[in-house]
Amino acid sequence: MRRRSVLERQTPVPYETIVHEAALRILVSDRRAARAQLLEILGAIERGHATVRVIPFAREGFAGAGIEMMYVGGPLPRLDTVLRDAPHGTAFIDAESQLARFRALLNKLEKAALHPAESRNFIHRMSKEL
Repeated sequence: MRRRSVLERQTPVPYETIVHEAALRILVSDRRAARAQLLEILGAIERGHATVRVIPFAREGFAGAGIEMMYVGGPLPRLDTVLRDAPHGTAFIDAESQLARFRALLNKLEKAALHPAESRNFIHRMSKEL
């Protein structure tokens, strides 16, 4: 809940994410819960502080990009950090040489992802399918 509070405060922190269609289609619980999750994502988009971009199954050209990472950036790129969850714990990556590799990967994902409006429509259609 603490993480969520950052997104729900008076002046929420802008949040951008790229997610693969597979992650949106996994039924962790049941169809009702999956639909509620998709509607929550749509609600965050509509509130205006979250940008969600989807990489559909049909997209090609992003081989090697199947890793989970959180790229935290701001006005001073030298302070950027990548967070990676691993079985041994969370790794914080901030060495410039490593960040350059993750920035290149992020650029590749951005090129493969749908535009935010297309992604919103994609998620909306998925919610109707459930």
